Amino acid sequence: MRILAAMSGGVDSSVAAALLAEEGHEVVGVTMKLWGGPSDVGCCSVADVHDARRVADTLGIEHHVFNFGEDFNDRVVNRYADAHAVGRTPNPCIECNRHIKFDRLLLRAAALGFDAVATGHHARIVTRSDGSLRVARGADLAKDQSYVLYMLGAAELGSLKFPVGVLTKTEVRAMAGRMGLRTACKPDSMGVCFIKRGTRPGFLAERLGLTPAEVVDTSGRRLGEVAALELLTVGQRRGLGIGGLSAPAYVVDIDRASATVTVGDRPDLLTTTQRVACLEWAGEVASGPIDVQTSAHGEPRRGNVDGEVVIWGEPQPRVAPGQSMVFYDGDCVLGGGVAA
Repeated sequence: MRILAAMSGGVDSSVAAALLAEEGHEVVGVTMKLWGGPSDVGCCSVADVHDARRVADTLGIEHHVFNFGEDFNDRVVNRYADAHAVGRTPNPCIECNRHIKFDRLLLRAAALGFDAVATGHHARIVTRSDGSLRVARGADLAKDQSYVLYMLGAAELGSLKFPVGVLTKTEVRAMAGRMGLRTACKPDSMGVCFIKRGTRPGFLAERLGLTPAEVVDTSGRRLGEVAALELLTVGQRRGLGIGGLSAPAYVVDIDRASATVTVGDRPDLLTTTQRVACLEWAGEVASGPIDVQTSAHGEPRRGNVDGEVVIWGEPQPRVAPGQSMVFYDGDCVLGGGVAA
């Protein structure tokens, strides 16, 4: 099989390419050049491209660079800023997967005659009893990335491989060490790949401007002011700059029109229902109780989906608008949507 291996310059994608080459496949490595601005994390730096190329040399496979920077800027970076501008909390990794890795890259691979695309995601592709393919949690639950892959359906999964999904991170690093790969001890990337550490306020200020906002409690009593409501999210507790309260305060509402942030006690966040939009199902629409995960590594919550509403089995904290809500049957991803 001829496989295009997406190599980010990290240890997971390095081992994924190595495992496929060991199996006898014709593997060609590719690094996607996505971001031309300053970055020190993720898969967007010159150093990461260099690491990927050196790993490919070690494995004896070809390595190429695909420049998807224009699409990445339009579909990921600009949408990230636009979401903050209207008070939403976006997940750029999901949008990158949706539009770049599993759209542009898959299309490019097919045009070049590849049979499949492989990545280093910690997730598995499983076959259901009816023969359909689904994304499932990876073997290492602490590193599981199925949450950010919920948009993948049978059409995409038939052309994808996640070789490290059956391994723990410890096993992946051990394999990389035995293979002599330079990425064996490389730290995992953290945060948003196109924003340098600690510079999110400046990034958003440059892109959209920041709006000072009044902070009030649930009765409307003024408590203070924040420098930028665009930097806050529903459920946030730290960084509010208000003191003298008898209990921790949580953001329970952000009203951009009036530039007002409402804070309250944790019980003020609780709700029995959560609206969800942009629903995508890998197959049939789920019926009956399912697990709903509302962050990349959050604990699943039990609920039912009724149209565009999740009805919780017991009251749960509100999900910040813009965050993805992913539906599971055990380890298997059924679909997902975006909190409204």
